Amino acid sequence: MEGKFAMTILIFLGAAIVMAPLVKRLGLSSVIGYILGGIIIGPFILKLSGKETDNIMHTTEFGVVLLLFLVGLELEPKKFWAMRRKILGLGLSQMLITIALLFAVFYLAGWQPDVAMAVAICFAMSSTAIVLQMLREKSLFKTAAGEASFSTLIFQDIAVIPILAILPLLAHYNPPEEETAVTLLLQELPEWLQPFSILFGVGLLIVLGRYVFVPFLRFVSKSNLAELLTAASLFLVIGVSELMIAVGLSAALGAFIAGLMLANSEFRHELEAQVDPFKGLFLAVFFVSVGASINFFVIEKDPMFIFTTVITVLLVKFAVLFGIGKYHKFSIDQNFIYAFALSQVGEFAFVLLNYSSKLYLVSPELNDQLMAVTAITMCITPILLIVNDRFINPRFNPDSGDHTELGIPENLEPRKIIIVGFGHFGSTVGRLLRANKVKATVLDHDSDRVKLLRSHGFKVYYGDATRLPILRTAGAEQAEILVLCLDDPEANKSVAEMAKKHFPQLRIFVRAKNRLDAYSFLNNGIDNIYRETLGTAVDMAVDVLHASGMRKYTARRLGKRFEMIDKASVRQLAKEQMKEVMTFTTQEALQREAELLSLDSVSIENSEWLDHEGEGNDETGGMESNTENNSQS
Repeated sequence: MEGKFAMTILIFLGAAIVMAPLVKRLGLSSVIGYILGGIIIGPFILKLSGKETDNIMHTTEFGVVLLLFLVGLELEPKKFWAMRRKILGLGLSQMLITIALLFAVFYLAGWQPDVAMAVAICFAMSSTAIVLQMLREKSLFKTAAGEASFSTLIFQDIAVIPILAILPLLAHYNPPEEETAVTLLLQELPEWLQPFSILFGVGLLIVLGRYVFVPFLRFVSKSNLAELLTAASLFLVIGVSELMIAVGLSAALGAFIAGLMLANSEFRHELEAQVDPFKGLFLAVFFVSVGASINFFVIEKDPMFIFTTVITVLLVKFAVLFGIGKYHKFSIDQNFIYAFALSQVGEFAFVLLNYSSKLYLVSPELNDQLMAVTAITMCITPILLIVNDRFINPRFNPDSGDHTELGIPENLEPRKIIIVGFGHFGSTVGRLLRANKVKATVLDHDSDRVKLLRSHGFKVYYGDATRLPILRTAGAEQAEILVLCLDDPEANKSVAEMAKKHFPQLRIFVRAKNRLDAYSFLNNGIDNIYRETLGTAVDMAVDVLHASGMRKYTARRLGKRFEMIDKASVRQLAKEQMKEVMTFTTQEALQREAELLSLDSVSIENSEWLDHEGEGNDETGGMESNTENNSQS
């Protein structure tokens, strides 16, 4: 059995690997390639999928859990709270209106009322996996249509809980305890606590996210073993999913909440980089299993019923979604994206339809037919979006350029900066940028330093920038400036080469240890090179300010002012240290850096302190810079 299962997985992976690149060359979504691959290896064509398709589909639904965890990481709790009305308004209206209209259609077609209602409820759901994957591929996630789709999907995930309670009531059926949605853990709770189990689970998850997850990740990160961080990431996601299942909630919803709790942590980008490959793998196999699950023999028996139902469901859901978008005053192009994207039936329908069959609401024959309808609508959705992109959107929005059809807001920040490494050199650059209200994303691989900097208000994340996924999740594809300030010259060279290859739009500013490093960078086409001293670090920050849009004269004046403040800060702190060169321990260096950061917040606003302490001491700049370099080494 194990060998057969492994061979089936191998076949599914092969279908994904072969078909996805082929359809991408045609300009189509990878989802289409995965589903086509599943159809080809399925029971109707090559008959390679075997009898394990259902088990594989249920296993790879974990990809949806990972996907929602990543979505949660990209949101901040404040932003999510601000979306609560949109989630409730869009999601509730979509569910209620869709259920009402589908019930009316099915009832008028001669279905029994309980069957019509059960199927209408199941078909009101949309596919989280397909919708979010396509929105990511098309960079539509931050558009009006993307946010509306996400809000609706989140409500649908929450709605699974009451749906599982409603279906037995429709069937007038009391399932035995082993068939209920409540697990043994929930049954062991005191009776008075069981009604509050959902609130208890969510509350516990919020507490764990705030007080346990981040310290746990800091502890693991100190080992400097990448495989342990991978294991810790999966441990958190799987553990949270099991906790949510135990209290009767959706595992995907629990993963989303966990991601939300970690969205502001310094491990956000590292978690994204660790989890994303597994998400992609599981989702790829999941989509292949969707294609393989289409039973063409069932379709062949009654194709009129199958395709009539498919068309009816797509039209009803499209009309409801389009009407909701119109009510919320979406632009015509965004409204079409929203309506087409969510018009399919979602993967939760597989679970709900099987559950309805166990409750004797749906006959086995009808269940097979509805499963086929669900899979076909999922296959059609990517095609509908392609039709919208190529034919409908240009007609209704003829003036749309490359950026407007993606819905990119006009007030998008025109310059984006990533700083890699925040030691003595990098902190000078970052502090000067922050002092002049120029925002930058910072990556550092020292968890203690990251914790310190975040406590001083820096937007800094834990992550190894020599890894391509870390740079990508930090926003390198959209950024314009990359500042490399790592202590290790080889690491700077590695990141620079990788950035030039994968993100050619980036302007790279790099720190060099010595003249030989400078030669190497110049030979690799990097012109913005800064050898280590306080003065060159300030020069580098001044050039970054100028590149971000500030006038050159203003940037130089601010740089000179900052350099004098820094010298005064160093002199003030030097009084507490021995005058000769010292070798600091890591903790002492962090403590000294904390004192410098605290002085920044006071001295930047205190012109009198600058005037009295900072002027007339330029001749000591070189000595102070050399002292810093020696202590750093």
